[in-house]
Amino acid sequence: MRKSVFLTVLSVFLMVFATQNIFGQTIEGSHYELTVAPDQKAVLILFPCFPCNIEHTKTEAGFLKGIDKKGITTILLDYNQKLFLTESEKQEYAKTLHRIFKRNKISPDNIYIGGFSGGGNVALLMTAFLIKNQDPLQPKGLMVVDSPIDLEKLYDNAKKDVAKNADPEAVEEGRYLTELLEKEIGKPDTSREKYKMFSPYLMSASPDEGNIQYLKNIKTRLYCEPDLKWQLENKNRTYEELNAYVLEKAYQTLLKAGNTQAELIQTKDRGIRANGTRHPHSWNIVDGNELVKWMVNFR
Repeated sequence: MRKSVFLTVLSVFLMVFATQNIFGQTIEGSHYELTVAPDQKAVLILFPCFPCNIEHTKTEAGFLKGIDKKGITTILLDYNQKLFLTESEKQEYAKTLHRIFKRNKISPDNIYIGGFSGGGNVALLMTAFLIKNQDPLQPKGLMVVDSPIDLEKLYDNAKKDVAKNADPEAVEEGRYLTELLEKEIGKPDTSREKYKMFSPYLMSASPDEGNIQYLKNIKTRLYCEPDLKWQLENKNRTYEELNAYVLEKAYQTLLKAGNTQAELIQTKDRGIRANGTRHPHSWNIVDGNELVKWMVNFR
């Protein structure tokens, strides 16, 4: 009798202990870091910016602090150095997500995918891939944070930054991007079909072409902070040379395609990085409370 009581108590203790180690705790795996919300209402999958990693996302995306206590399970990925994906990479990333969900017994009922800068490109491409292929993991929403989603326009803007020679950082980045895109895809005027295939969105394409056609029926948020004064003073850029310009065009394309849940969120004075530096190209333009409401508000 005493042995039976002991085993029952032990069983309960182990169950509680196991729960405490799963919920609200951080689980690290190959290419990801998972934090499971105790009362899960949604899952947020985030891709980092082009040269960044998980630690950078945790540092810069201030809205992540305590988000698990609001019912949001997060999966932070370290897939970086990407502005576009091949089909094999999309398949690989999808398999990784399946393993994470299955291994950790995460409910896939309310999934949101997002990313900052180049990570937003990857988030858009993966969202379109999962929807197109009717994958068991179906995103309910997509968030793109100040991302260069039109690779033709990115190439053109990079060339302009080099020619203007207004900011050493912009010149260095411009040279790097033009060389990268020419090597991986080619020049836009001679590799039109490749740009159409790899680019998350093309202003020059019709709404029923490319990846954006698969976003017609999901909640979509496009974040940007078009601080023209800062851009002119620091980079000598016009509005037409910003990610904000392309995101506005993508928003208009989504509306024309019938997406009634698309939102263009243009912020003001939110672009401040973790070290206190003023910069409109920042994770911080995302308001955490509004983001949670957006994810848990079914419509």
